[in-house]
Amino acid sequence: MPHRANPMPGRTIGDHGIIGNMDTTALVALDGTVDFMCWPHMDSPSVFAALLDPVEGGEFSVTPALRDARNMQLYVPETNVLVTRWMAEEGSVELLDVMPHPDAGARVPRSLMRRIRVLRGTVRIRVCCRPRLDYARCVPEAAEYGDTVVFHDGAHSLRLGASVPLLVGDGEAAAEFELEPGGEVWFALCDEAIDPPDVAECARALEATNAAWRAWSRRSTYRGRWREHVERSALVLKLLTSHEHGSIAAAATFGLPEATGAERNWDYRASWIRDASFTVYAFMRLGHTDEAEHFRRWTAARIMALGEDASLRIMYALDGDEALEESTLDHLAGYAGSKPVRIGNAARTQTQLDIFGELMDSVYLSNKYGSAISHAEWEHVKRFVDHVRAHWGDADEGIWEIRDTPRHFLHSRLMCWVALDRAVRLAIKRSLPGPLVEWAYDRDRIAEDIWANFRHPELGHFVQSRGGTDLDASLLMMPLVRFVSATDPVWLKTLDAIRDQLTDDGLVFRYRNADGLEGGEGAFTTCTFWYVECLARAGRLQEAREVMARGVQFANHLGLFSEELSLRADPLGNFPQALTHLAFISAAYYLDRQLSHPQGQVWQP
Repeated sequence: MPHRANPMPGRTIGDHGIIGNMDTTALVALDGTVDFMCWPHMDSPSVFAALLDPVEGGEFSVTPALRDARNMQLYVPETNVLVTRWMAEEGSVELLDVMPHPDAGARVPRSLMRRIRVLRGTVRIRVCCRPRLDYARCVPEAAEYGDTVVFHDGAHSLRLGASVPLLVGDGEAAAEFELEPGGEVWFALCDEAIDPPDVAECARALEATNAAWRAWSRRSTYRGRWREHVERSALVLKLLTSHEHGSIAAAATFGLPEATGAERNWDYRASWIRDASFTVYAFMRLGHTDEAEHFRRWTAARIMALGEDASLRIMYALDGDEALEESTLDHLAGYAGSKPVRIGNAARTQTQLDIFGELMDSVYLSNKYGSAISHAEWEHVKRFVDHVRAHWGDADEGIWEIRDTPRHFLHSRLMCWVALDRAVRLAIKRSLPGPLVEWAYDRDRIAEDIWANFRHPELGHFVQSRGGTDLDASLLMMPLVRFVSATDPVWLKTLDAIRDQLTDDGLVFRYRNADGLEGGEGAFTTCTFWYVECLARAGRLQEAREVMARGVQFANHLGLFSEELSLRADPLGNFPQALTHLAFISAAYYLDRQLSHPQGQVWQP
């Protein structure tokens, strides 16, 4: 029967931590419920999605019988192992959630392990595992299999083991038990074909996973201000990175709204080419060169697979295949009633010319600080550079993926300039063959076009699109890619116009004009940190530091950033978002160096 979920969910987007194994992830709410998880991969169908539909979505809950308990969450330091705590007068309970690290050597490498431990008092606890497989399209059958429970729907299956007896219900397994201080219980959810790990195996996997995450975190070279926040951002990015393929998901979720009750509900479980240079730069700045190189190899494979027309897709599935076609899950109520819930992304077929610049910038950075490009890859690079030369004057849907009439966006034109500029620089640096004179000529033609046709007719600052007057926060990339000096008078006019028209108490909105979609949206969290870096590069360090202080507060209680924010600074959109954590790392790195060297002695690439 049709149902209607509570329009105001008890668990908000920001009330979550994330765990994972660089293959898939799970969101754990402040009340200890896993209410979002896809299995077996991040871009596989969901098995828990109560965040999108508390009635039908499925969840894995832990409920201690404690009156007026206070809930807290924290990560085990330097790891992605999450601790949720309940503290009350009569007792306290600790829940630890972990997925084994690939280097942990666990017998069951892909599993969700949950350890419940009572620290004070004697507490009765109820646990209920209620998966809804294949995007909650049906209620699975739950059946005993020895001392475990198997959930299956004919095509998909999971298996739950526990150190206490499990009771089978309709599509669920539950356990109820009482623990005294020091008592603990383990639960482990894994693929149906494997025996779940026992208590000893869970404990060993936890210890090895903690050690693996700590070893990775300690390789970071960042020692500046905001160190803990930068560390958490790096750990989030590592979680969103495929350890098998090297790609990075834009976010861990699908269907979470950019404005509650509206239609802007997208699927971000794919790898966007746009994130390429940001990813390479952020990992390299922190000393994580292996991750930068792994992502470079993934993007190199996409370059090598280009068709005859050298047209590059804006996004790919995490394994490098074509991204999922967009469809709607009409049986799900949507977060806070925000429908439709979408999986896949129709933007995969859009023309977004800026991606060539971001990809070429990542190739340039990787060659400058990492391994040299191969001859075969360079031949493919030359082909897509020629594609840019032929198409840089075209209209497109732009960085924000408008679902409206294509326009001539400044950001797209800017990144076409970047593609040609970095190609010229790389060819000179590595003595690579290519038509450098023609590339440089077209690069300069693009620059002249931007200066001549993308300025406000009266005020003189840069604008969103050719011949227009609207502003766009993507203009903040202009000094960051070194198209214009960060202290150029025209740029400073643009920066001030963005401050006056697109910012609100540290919140930065992408744009204010129509984009072809119904309903509004929140402020775009990434843009806050682009704004911080632009202020810092302009020498306005005190202003940059004040905005940075606000921006850090836009993270949730664990330091995780969502895609967007309401005017109350409540998290909106998919969560956590890679691009925001990448932008934060870049801003933190640059602003810290400028504050430490205010005379600007430190050169920045």
